[in-house]
Amino acid sequence: MSRHTPPEPPGIKPLLTYRQAADVLGVTERSIRNYVKDGVLPAVRFCGNVRIDQSDLQAFIERNKRGGSPGTEDAA
Repeated sequence: MSRHTPPEPPGIKPLLTYRQAADVLGVTERSIRNYVKDGVLPAVRFCGNVRIDQSDLQAFIERNKRGGSPGTEDAA
């Protein structure tokens, strides 16, 4: 018997595990844990679980891009 996966609610994407987020970035799970611990990557904590919101991961990627168009860098 196959498990039925309920449909995603509109506008809500599944949260990522440390491993899934690490796979997206091409880094280790330890790196993701450190980013979360250091506060540079937000995480969702519930019932002893930690997950990464896909939009937070995308924002992390955008903040860390190099070689963007002039004037697009965040002021330091």
